[in-house]
Amino acid sequence: MSDAEWAQVLVALPTPGWLEGRGGQPEAYCHRAMLDAIHYLVDNGIKWRAMPADFPP
Repeated sequence: MSDAEWAQVLVALPTPGWLEGRGGQPEAYCHRAMLDAIHYLVDNGIKWRAMPADFPP
C-alpha cells in the first residue's frame, strides 16, 4: 500500500482508545501491515495459512 493510499485509509479507521486516554492496551500488530496482508490475500486468492511469514499471524 502506498503512502497516499494509507493516508486515505487512515482517516476512515477509528482512533484507538488508548491513544485518547480511554484505557485499553496498544494493538499487537500494525494496522497497515494487517491491511497489506488482507490485500495480498485477496489479490493472490490464497489461504491465510499460506501467507508469507512477514505478515501478522
